[in-house]
Amino acid sequence: MSGNVLIGGGTGFVGKHLRTALQNKNYGFTIVSRMPGPQHISWNQLNNAGLPKDTVAVVNLAGQNVMDFKQRWSPGFKQNVVSSRVNTTASLAKAINDASVKPKAFVTMSGVGIYKPDCNLEYTECSKTEPFDFFSKLVLEWEKATSLDSLSKNHCRVISIRSGVVLGKDGGMIKQLYFPFFLGLGGPVGDGKQFMPWIHIDDLVKLIIFAIENDKVEGVLNGVAPNPCTNKEFSIAFAKALRRPAYIPTPKLVFNVILGKERAKMITEGQKVLPERTQEVGFKFQYPTVESACENIVKSI
Repeated sequence: MSGNVLIGGGTGFVGKHLRTALQNKNYGFTIVSRMPGPQHISWNQLNNAGLPKDTVAVVNLAGQNVMDFKQRWSPGFKQNVVSSRVNTTASLAKAINDASVKPKAFVTMSGVGIYKPDCNLEYTECSKTEPFDFFSKLVLEWEKATSLDSLSKNHCRVISIRSGVVLGKDGGMIKQLYFPFFLGLGGPVGDGKQFMPWIHIDDLVKLIIFAIENDKVEGVLNGVAPNPCTNKEFSIAFAKALRRPAYIPTPKLVFNVILGKERAKMITEGQKVLPERTQEVGFKFQYPTVESACENIVKSI
């Protein structure tokens, strides 16, 4: 497959890596963003003019960074977290519905927050989901916004990737943790027994392109590595890759105070999530263990 991929919000951590991977596979791309730049269009331009010519796939990565420590967990910020995901997804779905020539795939990112934290449960793509807190309601609304009309559904596959924590050298959690761990001040959050669903940035980008290119892939895919780990196991693996100790835990109270208890749950609690369907459709992980992921990341820093 070749052609143009439209990327909603493609200027961030994941978008940067996706753009590079698409170029390496001879795809063109157009970014929908509030930021002007080459190969960019605005959301107003999308709403007024529709999909760019030769769009073979649409990917939505747009969304306010939930873990922006500078932002207070206020009602206004929470509304921005929701609208920046749901409204952009709905705008892209409308553009697909309005297009005379449909793209072959509509890939959206959502999250594992749809699964209720419980150390005694394992979740797959087939697990029952229901709203139980802010983040589960967000994911349900987010994924609902991908709905296409009946004509579009006949031509365009819809794939929702429920991503875990994305590990990579130049963004996300690793960027925030690198210096404390490098200085030997790293450690688990609380007792570290909470699960931490995760995926290497290279595997996430590969999964997005895999979903674009494989005609039989649609529906929900868990974007998490096949070997789950706890927060403590991640801390040990990352510290070991850096050849540093990881003995200093951070009390959960610290994150509750800084982030607000509701938002801090993304760090202080976790789910055991497996990519059962992701593997069943034929996707192969390059970094299946947290040890292999951390070793690769540290070597590339």
